[in-house]
Amino acid sequence: MTNVINWFEIPAVDFARAMKFYSEVLQVEMSEMPSPDGKMRYGCFPYEEDGSAVSGGIVEMKGFTPTTEGPILYLNGGDDLNIPLSRVEAAGGKVTMPKTPLEDMFIAEFIDSEGNRIRFHSMH
Repeated sequence: MTNVINWFEIPAVDFARAMKFYSEVLQVEMSEMPSPDGKMRYGCFPYEEDGSAVSGGIVEMKGFTPTTEGPILYLNGGDDLNIPLSRVEAAGGKVTMPKTPLEDMFIAEFIDSEGNRIRFHSMH
């Protein structure tokens, strides 16, 4: 086992807004996957088809509710998490913890456009 986590899903109440938020904050191209039954909208972060990289998606579907409680997802903040963190508020989110040292690394927390509590992690 290379990673404990291999896929994650972030709930959304407004799919287009959530896709735009993460595309802008992370500066990545998101892709929408069609739903066979039409009961959900699903957007993917960049991923490797061979499963060699951890990735995930944005989900708008009954039963997927954004929350600030429960497990915390740490997204890769790159070389300096201040860079994506600086885009959070302009994209419709709210920074709730600035870049904070934690031993030999850094973390920061924000609420995304949908109301989910998410964190960034970086080594610098």
